[in-house]
Amino acid sequence: MNNSKLPKLLGLIVGIVLLNVIILSPGLIGLRIGGDSVLQTALGVTLLVISFLVLLNGSYSLLFKPPAPTPVKDIIIHEDYIEALNHYRGITPLKSDIVLSLDQLERIDKKKGTLTEVLGQRFDSAELSYKKFNSVINEVEKLFYLNVRGLLNKLSVFDASEFSTLANQQASGRFSNKLIQEKKLLYDEYIASIRGYIGANEEILLKLDKLLLEITQLGSTDYKDVEEMPCMKEIDALINQTKFYKQ
Repeated sequence: MNNSKLPKLLGLIVGIVLLNVIILSPGLIGLRIGGDSVLQTALGVTLLVISFLVLLNGSYSLLFKPPAPTPVKDIIIHEDYIEALNHYRGITPLKSDIVLSLDQLERIDKKKGTLTEVLGQRFDSAELSYKKFNSVINEVEKLFYLNVRGLLNKLSVFDASEFSTLANQQASGRFSNKLIQEKKLLYDEYIASIRGYIGANEEILLKLDKLLLEITQLGSTDYKDVEEMPCMKEIDALINQTKFYKQ
C-alpha cells in the first residue's frame, strides 16, 4: 500500500466508527436496534449498511483504484515522467511501447551522468569546449523530455477500449465499411504518433552514444575541433530542426 494512503484509510475507518458510536450510543443520540420502535431499528440497520458500503467503496478506491494521471503541465522532474508513464502500462496495444519508453527514461538519466563524468575528466569546467558540450547535452535532454511530454499528451486522449471494438462493429454490420475504415485510420494515426515520439527518443539516445564515443576519442581540447565533430553537427542540426518546428 502507498504510505500516503494509509492515513486516509485509517481516517475513514475511525470516522465511520465514531459516527456509528455517536448515533447508536444510548447516552448520545440513542438510536436503538432491536428496541420497541420498528422505525428506530430500521434506521439503525440502514446506518450500519450504509457505513459498510461507504467503508467498502472507500477501501477499494484507496487500495485498488489507480490514481488519476498527473496533468502533463504539472510534470517537472525525472521521477514525474516515470510515474506518469506507469499509469498507462495497462493499455494492451501499447504495453511494449510504454515499457520501452520507461527504459529510455532510465537510459537518458544514465547517459547524461556518464557524459558529465567523462567531460569532467577530459576538460576543465571553465573551458569553452566543456561549456559547448555541456550546453548541447542539456539541449538534447530538453528535446528528449519534450518528446516524452508529447507522448503523454497523446496517451491522455487515447481510448484503447473504443478502438478494441472495431472488429466487432465491422462483423456486426452495424456501421458502414467507410466509417469503420476511418476509425481504423484514426487508430493507426494514434499508434504511429505515439511510436514516432519513442523512435525520436531512441535516435537521441543513439546520438548521445556517438557523442560519448567521439569525446573519448578526442585528441585535442581545441574549441574549433569540437564544433567540427560529426556527432556535434548532427545534434546541432536536430536541435535547430526542432526549434524550427516549434516556431
